[in-house]
Amino acid sequence: MPKQQAPGTAPPAAHRALRERAQKILDILEEMYRDARCSLHFADPFQLLVAAILSAQCTDKRVNEITPTLFSHYPTAEALAEAPLRNIEVIIRPTGLYRNKAMSLQGAARRIQEAFQGEVPRTVDQLLTLPGVGRKTAAVVLSNAFGIPAFPVDTHVNRVVNRLGLVHSKDPVKIEKALTELFPEERWGRLSHQFIQHGRTLCLARNPRCPECRLRPLCAYGRSSTAPKPPS
Repeated sequence: MPKQQAPGTAPPAAHRALRERAQKILDILEEMYRDARCSLHFADPFQLLVAAILSAQCTDKRVNEITPTLFSHYPTAEALAEAPLRNIEVIIRPTGLYRNKAMSLQGAARRIQEAFQGEVPRTVDQLLTLPGVGRKTAAVVLSNAFGIPAFPVDTHVNRVVNRLGLVHSKDPVKIEKALTELFPEERWGRLSHQFIQHGRTLCLARNPRCPECRLRPLCAYGRSSTAPKPPS
């Protein structure tokens, strides 16, 4: 009697094909975006944590314009924990949602002081105990501040990997799990930046530039697009 396929799992041939396509995508992205890196400016893990919290519903460019002033006044978790909340709000106002973000920043700084001896923690579970920190922010800090393998999934990563057909979910947790199973862990952080850069330059939310994209032959969305293919 033939062996039954486990419910919800892809047939071995389909899984091998997906892995082979993922490797090709990995190689092309490396050629396209060799210099991809975190676009937030930071000098230490605490500064990156603050910048990542501020980046919610705000561009990295705007965050980078604000953080030098914020860090000149409050360079450490201890300083930010003791700062007047109103002062923080005034500085970060241009990032949007500034009242909630100010409370998150100060709450995170105080917890770092009280629970982690003034040091930004180095595990997902510990980072998630900080106000304003979700899985994406935790992954950003781990991969960029500490070099610990993690795969940040933002809106660009979500859009690009779904269009490529690497995953079929809009749930960031499910996307993270699928991508970490598909790609080698030493490439997780770098690949996240490459997906993000691709989403910002070619795989745009509106009017993606499919004819210019080298990934189009490997892309479920690009192959179905009615846009003309680039000349050979």
